[in-house]
Amino acid sequence: MANLNIVSICGSLRKGSYNAMVQRLLPSLAPEGMTIKPAPSFAEFPLYNADIQNSTGFPAAVNTLADAIRAADGVIFCTPEYNFGIPGGLKNAIDWVSRLQNQPFAGKPVALQSASPGPVGGARVQYDLRRSMMFLDAFTLNKPEIFIGSCASKFDEKTGELKDETTRGLLKQQLAAFATYIARVEAKN
Repeated sequence: MANLNIVSICGSLRKGSYNAMVQRLLPSLAPEGMTIKPAPSFAEFPLYNADIQNSTGFPAAVNTLADAIRAADGVIFCTPEYNFGIPGGLKNAIDWVSRLQNQPFAGKPVALQSASPGPVGGARVQYDLRRSMMFLDAFTLNKPEIFIGSCASKFDEKTGELKDETTRGLLKQQLAAFATYIARVEAKN
């Protein structure tokens, strides 16, 4: 299998985010031939406003994120669920990059992961992300799904270490499936 370069996008800006802990763990769980790097931050994006786009153009940080997505063989979202949906900052980043020429999610394989202190593990955010990715012509991996419920009991908050071997195994399974999925998507395009 060819070398796969994956970019991971964390939906939380909080330093101690469980989803950021998952994101940082992914490179060590990736199958051979897959490299996973964090995407450039969207923390400094202004709120999407077509007036900004039409007057001063796209902010440099938007182009930087879009270029990283375009250059990647696939994208992994690690995101919490805020109020049953996509965190505002992440939704804003998706809205900005979706307005660019050569929209970066088109034709891009995408995998979804969510961690939540609640029992559902962020299932609703994944539903919303799937809808957004469908509209943007991305190819979203269906299974295996990663919903890390009750995540506070599965991570060491101080070190960020994942203590739960079952969750570690599921993440490895999804990353291996994602590698196979990317190959299938590339073969059809």
